Amino acid sequence: MMAIRELKVCLLGDTGVGKSSIVCRFVQDHFDHNISPTIGASFMTKTVSCGNELHKFLIWDTAGQERFHSLAPMYYRGSAAAVIVYDITKQDSFHTLKKWVKELKEHGPENIVMAIAGNKCDLSDIREVPLKDAKEYAESIGAIVVETSAKNAINIEELFQGITFHVRMLRGGEMK
Repeated sequence: MMAIRELKVCLLGDTGVGKSSIVCRFVQDHFDHNISPTIGASFMTKTVSCGNELHKFLIWDTAGQERFHSLAPMYYRGSAAAVIVYDITKQDSFHTLKKWVKELKEHGPENIVMAIAGNKCDLSDIREVPLKDAKEYAESIGAIVVETSAKNAINIEELFQGITFHVRMLRGGEMK
């Protein structure tokens, strides 16, 4: 029987950047053009095979609206990883991402793996945030950076594989 390792992951970022779409694409391989804004947070799980283990992702998708910001610590507390999402077509969402990173560093779990997801890379013709800027920022804070498209299923699996890899490295190869 394979061991099941649980991995709590929370998604943070501005409203409308695609957090719920990333989760839906990863968990259900589905994209909905008319997805409603998250109220508070939503929870989904996905179990994936990884070598001789099963990894069960416990995913908290937090609301991006400012009025729900104060609830976020309930969801990132105890998380192994946080995915901070920005929209590559909205510079403001990249600035908000930096506020989330600051909050995670000050109040989040010690050794949380941070992944920065520049979503909507299918809209690169109207890009406002150069990948170079995201890579430089991610490097400065020791985060993973991936450009994704939930709509076109680009780099969604890779994002979660990267999280798994970095959590394992942090825990000396052991998932707890």
